Amino acid sequence: MNDEELHSILKATILKKLKRRGKWGHAHTSFDKLTSGIPKHLRGLAKKVAEELIKEGLLLAKPTSYGLEVSLNPRRKADIDEIIEKYL
Repeated sequence: MNDEELHSILKATILKKLKRRGKWGHAHTSFDKLTSGIPKHLRGLAKKVAEELIKEGLLLAKPTSYGLEVSLNPRRKADIDEIIEKYL
């Protein structure tokens, strides 16, 4: 598996985890919890992937006094479903 495939799989894994938990729009979860369940040696890369998902607009970020919260962007549901379907 090359770096690009791993990158895509991590992206799909993070999106699927949030989708399964119903974290759309106003239902947020902590940015720090996105990497739980991912092998320890991949967590650094997973955080970078999550930051890219925010830049791409697939995740919505909400800064709070206790840390960054994220949720899935309901306007990008088709794109999110496509990524999950393609890589997982």
